[in-house]
Amino acid sequence: MEGIKGNLNPDDFTAVAIYADMKPTGTFTTSNALINQLQHNIEWGQKGNFLDVPTDCPQRDERLGWTGDAQVFSRTASFNMNVNNFFDKWMKDVAADQFADGAVPHIVPSVLGPTAGGSAGWSDVATIVPWNMYLAYGDKKILEDQYNSMKAWVEYMHHQSHDNLWNTGSHFGDWLFYSPEDPNSGTAAITNKYLIAQCFYAHSTQLLINTAKVLGKTEDVTTYSALLKKVKEAFLKEYVTPNGRLVSGTQTAYVLALNFDMLPEDLRKQAAEGLVENIKSYDNHLTTGFLGTPYLCEVLTRFGYDSIAYKLLLQKTYPSWLYPVTMGATTIWERWDGEKPDSTFENPGMNSFNHYAYGAIGDWMYRKMVGIDTYEDGVGYKHIRINPHIGGDFTYASASLDTYYGKVSNSWKIENGNLSRDVEIPANTKATVFVPEQNADAVKESGKILSQVTDIKVQGTEDGYVVLELGSGVYHFVIQK
Repeated sequence: MEGIKGNLNPDDFTAVAIYADMKPTGTFTTSNALINQLQHNIEWGQKGNFLDVPTDCPQRDERLGWTGDAQVFSRTASFNMNVNNFFDKWMKDVAADQFADGAVPHIVPSVLGPTAGGSAGWSDVATIVPWNMYLAYGDKKILEDQYNSMKAWVEYMHHQSHDNLWNTGSHFGDWLFYSPEDPNSGTAAITNKYLIAQCFYAHSTQLLINTAKVLGKTEDVTTYSALLKKVKEAFLKEYVTPNGRLVSGTQTAYVLALNFDMLPEDLRKQAAEGLVENIKSYDNHLTTGFLGTPYLCEVLTRFGYDSIAYKLLLQKTYPSWLYPVTMGATTIWERWDGEKPDSTFENPGMNSFNHYAYGAIGDWMYRKMVGIDTYEDGVGYKHIRINPHIGGDFTYASASLDTYYGKVSNSWKIENGNLSRDVEIPANTKATVFVPEQNADAVKESGKILSQVTDIKVQGTEDGYVVLELGSGVYHFVIQK
């Protein structure tokens, strides 16, 4: 405090947290206190940084709308609070500040000058956020409003490429990836920046194709589908050996290649195995930075490695999501080791303790751990997918989300070896629910076997789950072992 004479009385002051007027929409809780604190930290990181624009941090001489941070966190943000209007407004800012050549500035509002833009994973905010908001809220107007911006960004990458390979320009890469104290150890998780760029080139092209389909732009669907095929072929030629090894053997390289379907089907299984072996080589620790982290557990779950995803989630030592929690964090840190195990700190010039990007794990916690998701044939939770992946040492996990149709919720509980599930489906929607059991007769709903419940359709079994079709209502499932 400056300009005040005499002693200050702390009781005379009240601290007020200021953030954009976003209605809380999601709840998430588990049987693990550290994970509950992680969720609390994710929410406060969002509150502290969503003030008219999504800033990177609220406390140092930055407080700027970094585009990469916003895009990796956007889907998680849509669970915690209603950010439909917030991102709709800010994406108009993104389009307004987009450079004439299609590159998107690193920061919006743009304050770094006319050349500070075009970085892979940052400029892709132009395609990723509109698509995420469409999935979360079901309003295609944001796609209509942003389509020219989305297309301009893809065309920028196209024009910067040579033989469909985007290997030019300056990129942040997998920002703040794991780097050990000993630079000679050979364990730094450095991912080739142009490999990353090619992955995001493909991803944004795919999202543009998806959007063109929604908007009925059939000519663009044809044009960019042909381009996407060439982009992926160029990736294989440049970054994948004939034996299927990636030229960068990092977690982020595997994760992006798998999540964005850069590899043909016959190489994906071994790539997923390579990812798992890499994680094990770091004693079940992540090594990803800003661009790899959001998709890490998602890819593990997709390829059947839930147990590894849970080991990463529950890891308490550096680098991990829970390490900052064990060090007393109340928001998400910018660096995995903002405070080091010996209680010293990283360079104060860039060491924020409220920087939400790594909080993107919240997306996996909602959509995979508890299992609340939406299908693309019924976006905005018109057609709901509920498929929890139960694991770790959890005995209980629950989440709810206030959608435009009403509340959807799911919880699972393990007690005395039995699994119970409570599901709520809002009005005017339908849900496909996956129950981890091979035999439908072993599942009861409110005390009745499924064949006796007239408003539940048993669709069959899939990958060890009984698949059910539900309408609106409240359901209680029990699987007795």
